[in-house]
Amino acid sequence: MRAIGVIPARWGATRFQGKVLANLLGKPVIQHVWENAKRAKTLDDLVVACDDEKIMKAVLAFGGKAVYTSPDQPSGTDRLAEVVNPMDVDIAVNIQGDEPLVKSIMIDSLVIALQNEKIAQMATVIKKIEDPEAELKNSNVVKVVIDKNGYALYFSRYAIPYNRTNEVDEKKRPVYYKHIGLYAFTKDFLFTFRNLPKSSLEEAEKLEQLRALENGYKIKTVETKFDTVGIDRPEDLKRAEDELLKEREKQAAT
Repeated sequence: MRAIGVIPARWGATRFQGKVLANLLGKPVIQHVWENAKRAKTLDDLVVACDDEKIMKAVLAFGGKAVYTSPDQPSGTDRLAEVVNPMDVDIAVNIQGDEPLVKSIMIDSLVIALQNEKIAQMATVIKKIEDPEAELKNSNVVKVVIDKNGYALYFSRYAIPYNRTNEVDEKKRPVYYKHIGLYAFTKDFLFTFRNLPKSSLEEAEKLEQLRALENGYKIKTVETKFDTVGIDRPEDLKRAEDELLKEREKQAAT
């Protein structure tokens, strides 16, 4: 099955305009994303979907591949659909352009999961929450609950499942997962999903994946041990820089 990775990159981000071109250890954020995604073994092609000439020039300058998409697209998923529409592909992976710590193994795991999947036509990445105090109360950290077969039951900005007994013992406390915003779709389902009307749950939580669940579709989850740092505000660059430097130190020590 042919798979393509698409990195939607929008200039006019509300909270941090031009963030994908922000300098991170001497490279624009989008270059870190590209270089990590390029290491994925399951992708037959990789392209940046941009809406601004500045992003296009930056991507071409570091040797990446980029295409223009309409600046009127309301989401990264719509930008993804615009890119893959004319292509002969089976699986499309939406790789966030503001996630410089994305790992190629996350992408490969998603593609492989969808290739082997019999029920779901959409897959995403999750990670166990290791710092409940910081992450459970943070509405920017999206939480997810899954069933015994690894299919998503619900996504929320609220801390789910609710720990009614207020259990503090880590061994007895519910297992909490957070959502890493990396998606894979079969091409057919991508257009089915895009054409579904926005759901009430999606509108309430501002999470588009709830549109699929509310309409009865399954989402397969793939667990990773790696964390990411989304660049939503200028201060996130320091967090990403610290994590990248830690990774470099580990690599140098091995």
